[in-house]
Amino acid sequence: MAKFKALKYQRWAILWTIITLVLCNIDLSSNGGPGFFFTGFDKLAHLSFFYVLTILLFYGKIRYQHNYSFRSLTIFKIILISALIGGGIELLQWKVFTYRSAEWWDFTCDMIGCLMGVFSYVLLHLSNYNEKKV
Repeated sequence: MAKFKALKYQRWAILWTIITLVLCNIDLSSNGGPGFFFTGFDKLAHLSFFYVLTILLFYGKIRYQHNYSFRSLTIFKIILISALIGGGIELLQWKVFTYRSAEWWDFTCDMIGCLMGVFSYVLLHLSNYNEKKV
């Protein structure tokens, strides 16, 4: 039952994951160009989606814990969740949504976005921690 309580705090991350799944798997073949707006837009979108997802996962965890503690296990779990979602999207693009191409670069951008989110969390945690010490 405690696991379902924790999910309550992750509702924004779950909603964002659904939005990301939909947007990463829509058919853009009618575009005809190399990117939606510019070359590399797809990579920027992947990076941005996973940056926001990581921030929302941390937000849910902080709200669930009722504090802003720094835990390495939490960071590892969030990176793992992001990797599973990113890998799942690429598998869906490879096997199910064949009008989209599965690319290692997309997964790499997913992980870069995730690591940017982790960096933001750590940076904010350290600045919050240092303010309390002063």
